[in-house]
Parts: sequence; C-alpha cells; structure tokens
Amino acid sequence: MNIKKALGLNQAEPVVVDPKNRFYYMLQQMQANRWKITAIVLGLFFFIILGINSAVFFGVEIQENWKEMLLILFGAFVGNLNKVVDYWFNSEDRDKMLIQKVDEED
Repeated sequence: MNIKKALGLNQAEPVVVDPKNRFYYMLQQMQANRWKITAIVLGLFFFIILGINSAVFFGVEIQENWKEMLLILFGAFVGNLNKVVDYWFNSEDRDKMLIQKVDEED
C-alpha cells in the first residue's frame, strides 16, 4: 500500500467548481486544512510529551546537551500549540466574513 495514498497526501484530481459555489468550496478546503494542521501539531506535541515522560518513567539517563535540545523543541511546540488554539478560537471575524460572502453569492 502506498503511504501517500493511505495518508491522503496523493495528488488529487482537480475539482470543477461551479462559479456560484467557489467560496463555499474554499471554505470547505480551509476547514479541512485546519483539521490537518491541527492533527499534525497535536500529534507531534503529544509524541514529544510521550517521549519525555517515557524517558522519565524508565529512568533513562539523558545527556545535558540532549536535554537542552528537547526543552527547546518542547518550547517551540508550545508556541505552535498556542497558535493552533488562537487560529481555532480567535479567527471568527474572518470566518464570518467568508460566510457572509457565500450568502451574498447565493
């Protein structure tokens, strides 16, 4: 089985969109992209947390320079997680504008 096909990353056929529904289609694509980005960021964030917790649980000795790298990586993903939360909960104005534009097109 092809990995790209399993993950849904293969090149899709172009979709013919009716001019009356182009904003609705764009809104659907934006929502799908939001879900993908959110899943990737949350997956990586929890993978890092799981790795740190498993190292602590099993008593693995981590060298000092690797600890610094893990903390820098963890801090970067906390910032990305903050951006994901802001994107989901503070982008209402843009969404309302797009929905209003879709309603005007109908």
